[in-house]
Amino acid sequence: MLTLPIQGETPQDVTEQAAQYAEAAKQLATTYGPKILAALVILVLGWFVARSITGLVRKGMTRASVDATLSKFVSSLTYMLLMTFVVLAAISKLGVETASFIAVLGAAGFAVGFALQGSLSNFAAGVMILIFRPFKAGDFVEAGGTMGAVQEVGIFHTVLTTPDNKKVIVANSSITGGNITNFSAMETRRVDMKFGIGYGDDIRKAKQVLERLMAEDARVLKDPAVTIAVAELGDSSVNLVCRPWVKSADYWAVFFDTHEKVKLTFDAEGISIPFPQRDVHLHQVA
Repeated sequence: MLTLPIQGETPQDVTEQAAQYAEAAKQLATTYGPKILAALVILVLGWFVARSITGLVRKGMTRASVDATLSKFVSSLTYMLLMTFVVLAAISKLGVETASFIAVLGAAGFAVGFALQGSLSNFAAGVMILIFRPFKAGDFVEAGGTMGAVQEVGIFHTVLTTPDNKKVIVANSSITGGNITNFSAMETRRVDMKFGIGYGDDIRKAKQVLERLMAEDARVLKDPAVTIAVAELGDSSVNLVCRPWVKSADYWAVFFDTHEKVKLTFDAEGISIPFPQRDVHLHQVA
C-alpha cells in the first residue's frame, strides 16, 4: 500500500512529495487504466448492440402486425434487460464482484413482484389481450362486467365508453378472467324481436304484415332470410318472432324502427296488441 508523506516545509520536500504523487498516479493508471478502458469499451459496444437488437425486435413485431403498444413495451423491456447485462459485465471487468449485485437485484425483483402482484396480473392479461386481440379500439364489447365501445387497450387496463357516454377504466385481469362478448366482431347480426297479437286476430295476416315490413326495409339482408314464426301461445297473446339479419352497424336502428312500424301498421290493419290480462273467477261460498 502506498503512503504519502506529510507536506514538508522545504522546496526539496515539496519536490519529493510531488514525485511520489506522480508515481502513485502512474501506479493507479497502470493498474486500473486498462480495466477502466475495457469497461468503457464494453459499455459502448454493449450500448450499440443493445440498440441494434432492440431495433430488430421492434421491426419484427411491426412486420408481424403486433399492436403498437405491446411492440413499444417489449422493445423497451428488451433494451433495459440487455443494458443491465452490459453494465454488470462492465462492473465485473473492473474487478468488482457482481454476485452480490445479482443477489440484490433478485431480492428486489422478488419484493417488487410480491408487492405489485395485482399490477403484474393486469400486465399479463394486457399482454394476452394485445397478442390474441379479442377486440380492438372501436369495437363494442361486453367485458369485465361493463358494456361499451373500446377507446384504448393498454398494458394494465382497457378504457371503455358506455352508450350513455361514461368513461369506464376496466382492469385487464377482470376482462380475461370472464367472458368477452364482441358485438362488432362479425359483419352481420340477427335482430331478435317478439310481437304479441290477440287470440282473436288473424295469425297469417300478422305474419304477412311483418314480411312486408321486412321486405320494404333496405337495411334488412336477403341472405340469410328473415325468420317469422309463432313462438309462443302466451297467457294473453299469441307471440310472433321476427328475426331479420342486418349489418352490425344497422342493428339498433332496425330494432327501434321496426317496433315503431309494427305498432303503427298493426293499428292500421286492425291487428290488436293485447295488454297483459288475467281472468279472475270468484266462487261464492254458501
